[in-house]
Amino acid sequence: MASLSCQRWVHQEPFGLEALAMDQKGYRRGSFQSSTSDEDMLEIAGASLDFSMADDDPPLDREMGGFSSYNGGGMNGTSTMMDFLEEPLPGVGTYEDFNTIDWVREKSRDRDRHREITSRSKESTWALIHSVSDAFSGWLLMLLIGLLAGSLAGLIDISAHWMTDLKEGVCLAGFWFNHEHCCWKSNTTFTDRDKCPEWESWSQLILGHGEGAFAYILNYFMYVIWALLFSLLAVLLVKGFAPYACGSGIPEIKTILSGFIIRGYLGKWTLIIKTITLVLAVSSGLSLGKEGPLVHVACCCGNILCHLFTKYRKNEAKRREVLSAAAAAGVSVAFGAPIGGVLFSLEEVSYYFPLKTLWRSFFAALVAAFTLRSINPFGNSRLVLFYVEFHMPWHLLELVPFILLGIFGGLWGAFFIRSNIAWCRRRKTTKLGKYPVLEVFVVTAITAILAFPNEYTRMSTSELISELFNDCGILDSSKLCEYVNDFNSTKGDDLPDRAAGPGVYTAMWQLALALIMKVFITIFTFGMKVPSGLFIPSMAVGAIAGRLLGVAVEQLAYYHHDWAIFSGWCSQGADCITPGLYAMVGAAACLGGVTRMTVSLVVIMFELTGGLEYIVPLMAAAMTSKWVADAIGREGIYDAHIRLNGYPFLEAKEEFSHKTLAMDVMRPRRNDPPLTVITQDSMTVEDVETIINETTYSGYPVVVSRESQRLVGFVLRRDLIISIENARKKQDGIVSTSVIYFTDHSPPLPPSSPSMLKLRSILDLSPFTVTDQTPMEIVVDIFRKLGLRQCLVTHNGKLLGIITKKDVLKHIAQLANQDPDSILFN
Repeated sequence: MASLSCQRWVHQEPFGLEALAMDQKGYRRGSFQSSTSDEDMLEIAGASLDFSMADDDPPLDREMGGFSSYNGGGMNGTSTMMDFLEEPLPGVGTYEDFNTIDWVREKSRDRDRHREITSRSKESTWALIHSVSDAFSGWLLMLLIGLLAGSLAGLIDISAHWMTDLKEGVCLAGFWFNHEHCCWKSNTTFTDRDKCPEWESWSQLILGHGEGAFAYILNYFMYVIWALLFSLLAVLLVKGFAPYACGSGIPEIKTILSGFIIRGYLGKWTLIIKTITLVLAVSSGLSLGKEGPLVHVACCCGNILCHLFTKYRKNEAKRREVLSAAAAAGVSVAFGAPIGGVLFSLEEVSYYFPLKTLWRSFFAALVAAFTLRSINPFGNSRLVLFYVEFHMPWHLLELVPFILLGIFGGLWGAFFIRSNIAWCRRRKTTKLGKYPVLEVFVVTAITAILAFPNEYTRMSTSELISELFNDCGILDSSKLCEYVNDFNSTKGDDLPDRAAGPGVYTAMWQLALALIMKVFITIFTFGMKVPSGLFIPSMAVGAIAGRLLGVAVEQLAYYHHDWAIFSGWCSQGADCITPGLYAMVGAAACLGGVTRMTVSLVVIMFELTGGLEYIVPLMAAAMTSKWVADAIGREGIYDAHIRLNGYPFLEAKEEFSHKTLAMDVMRPRRNDPPLTVITQDSMTVEDVETIINETTYSGYPVVVSRESQRLVGFVLRRDLIISIENARKKQDGIVSTSVIYFTDHSPPLPPSSPSMLKLRSILDLSPFTVTDQTPMEIVVDIFRKLGLRQCLVTHNGKLLGIITKKDVLKHIAQLANQDPDSILFN
């Protein structure tokens, strides 16, 4: 989820959302063609992937004119898509890179397609089978996404576990075994289970012994070298093959699901490189997690598999429904929480989430979790490393420390977001951003050097969280469980609260140092040019703070059980405080403070623990955390990175409360040149090409005449370019002096005039319009709920101006005292 200043390495063309954005240097023949990279076959801009339609299903019947009832955006159709061709033109109705899709047009196309299939299904058995297979294709796609996402997650888990242990030693029985698997067949006692003869540290392997100062220095050196090797390999692969594979990808996924197109972001190269480099980045010991990037990986799987089905390949809105379900599958395999994954997709990333998508998300998350469970990557029949079960209920008075953890989580979240955004902005605006490999090298070196001496920072963050969540049992040999034992008071499996031994006090100091290190090193790690998630580091910070508080409350209850607050429920010899529960509540609080998740967060956490009775503490901490963090800053980490990168994301959760009107926001302004328009039947090909050459707008209003300014419709620049080029090549008599007309019937012209070009079929005959006195509150709502690209402004029925999505975003930024020019790629 890093600040995606990743685009420093890719061709940065500004996005043309509207009539003021696309930085096209004039009109170019063939300018609608994408690059020749094979990435184009799997990019986000689905319809513009491959302009040849040879391998697609044939267009719907000619009378429908290929979804012509919508007619390029309008609701009035003509008999053919292009009057000089029998088939729709490849590329017409598709979108350029860094553009916003037209949700209304895409949904209308899908309705037309579905209506046509339904009507044909009554004509023949084959058409009926086609109709059934079309209806079933969505569920089949979900099955494939779940299988692929679950398989990749299992591969990533197994590989990362092995490579993390490789930094400390190697298994003699087989180098492909990690430490735990290596020692499964060992005959060592339970207390010495980590010292099995099959596993040797690097000092034992090289020097023959593992004791002494020189052995420690050698192990330290090997740990740092492996960490540097893994991280450098990760950053070089990202830089060389898939710049979009850096970060976690959740801010970009949110933007893509809102209708934006980032070509190649969910392509095959991004998937391959992200999967490999995610293993390397996690294994290097950097303060990052794999959970956020797994959402990106799952969405890449969804996008690539969409190409197997025409329904999803050709429709951007339908594709985004699939990506919402894929995001749910990603969280399902990241946390072993299928229901939490569905709620995460609904609450955090999705822009459009109909009921059908909810059911399909649930199915995809179920299949993904089942696949991961079948692979069993941790060998314990669990989907995650830090699954835990608590046995003791919590007491009402414990809500006080839980709420304190919520306050800490909110403060940490607000501090982290501000610090990280400031650092990422510095990276984007200074020379620091030009040296991504050096930055990764330095941060990895500092992390590894600081991490090795402390056993709680040396272990992987998932193992650390697992240990902090753990409820101490009789057989636990961890320092966190080194209490002074009095076995006379032991009842069954439940151990009473006991006095802390020297091991616990040592662990407390080490955890306090680990907390300080994690708090600060994560700020600099998140945003580097390697795959990096924020879920696990945030949970680690909260889990450490929670365990420290839990042990403190436990010792307070042990030594002062006669105090009024403990006397009613925590008698001497009872097991009443569970420090692991405090760690879990702290983890939820910190994750909530950073991401501002609430419902999905609580469900994910209780799916992790398998304990329904701990929902109330989790809810209290998550809600307190959100309130405290929102009081300091309204944005979560994902929204902050979206704004930092200038993505055109219109947040649906924010209220617009200002009393401005459409005329205050529309272009042109008072001192601007008049609005560029095209007349319906009096301009030549040369006139239109001149307008395209001299402006960078992405679309033009079509009017009856310049004098009347009565609105006829709206035509996109891209569609004009493609149509004129094809007409010049394929229609006889089309020259620069040919008249272009958008009416049903050609205008009267002298007999000697060259052939005319009819382009009514690419005209949106029902563009959305508002009057100049419409409150911006209503305009913003229309943009949010309909997913518009632009809206035309009229006065007494005459065209006055245009409001685009970027104009709305700039206006909102201006009213919030932010830089309106930030709504662009730098």
